Amino acid sequence: MSTPSENQDAGLPGSRVELIDAQLRVGAFSPHRHDTYTIAVTTDGVQSFNYRGNHWRSLPGQVMILHPDELHDGYCCDQSGFSYRAAYLPPAHVQTVIGGAALPFLSEGVSSDPDLAQSALRLIAVCADGNDLFGYQDALHQLVSAMQRRAGRPPARRSVNREAVMRVREFLDSVPEPGTNLDQLEEIAGYDRWQLSRDFRALLGTSPYRYLQCRRLERAGQLLHGGLGLAAAAHEAGFADQSHFGRVFKRTFGTTPLAWHKPGRPRTIIL
Repeated sequence: MSTPSENQDAGLPGSRVELIDAQLRVGAFSPHRHDTYTIAVTTDGVQSFNYRGNHWRSLPGQVMILHPDELHDGYCCDQSGFSYRAAYLPPAHVQTVIGGAALPFLSEGVSSDPDLAQSALRLIAVCADGNDLFGYQDALHQLVSAMQRRAGRPPARRSVNREAVMRVREFLDSVPEPGTNLDQLEEIAGYDRWQLSRDFRALLGTSPYRYLQCRRLERAGQLLHGGLGLAAAAHEAGFADQSHFGRVFKRTFGTTPLAWHKPGRPRTIIL
């Protein structure tokens, strides 16, 4: 997959949107989970995966939308393998559209819904094109609206402290020094740590701990692409050591850091 290119600030909260073109001819992605939505379209072959206790197959023209923090894998069902494009969409971006409502949840792993597929393809295309903030915002709204329609009636909204959650998210986005814990986050939020954890998950789809782990992985990836060695990148990103970094990385991406950041792997990032 190719080296990444970075685009201008998209004016949206949270981490970046990452767009990946991938091919899998042999082997598999081991079970893993992201703290983002996975928005993916198969471009060639048949993509097989397990998600929420069911086996799924995705064909060209279909769309996969996987909820944050849900375990899944990926493997070839024949010797031809498959190719796909995926955008990893931060829940914080989705929240700019839905304004504190529950994140849309699509229980099926694969959909042939034409509105959903068209919206996903448009979002991926806009991300690939680069620095078009207005276009990205419009494509984001179209996709989130399609996701909400597909998900059906959302659950009743409960009271959450959105402002406090966003303060904590901004702090975690800075990738603080090792030793960050709920005591510190409670002080930043200004209210009970356990209620904060529940509100954080309700708004952003994952726990504060998992969110920070993913920001550390993101930081380490930037350092690797900048030419820093694996051990040094792990240390600078706040991991205990290279082994710890490798374990967390595989649980999140289903493969090793060296395989994921291999030169020639195409990747476009919107900031």
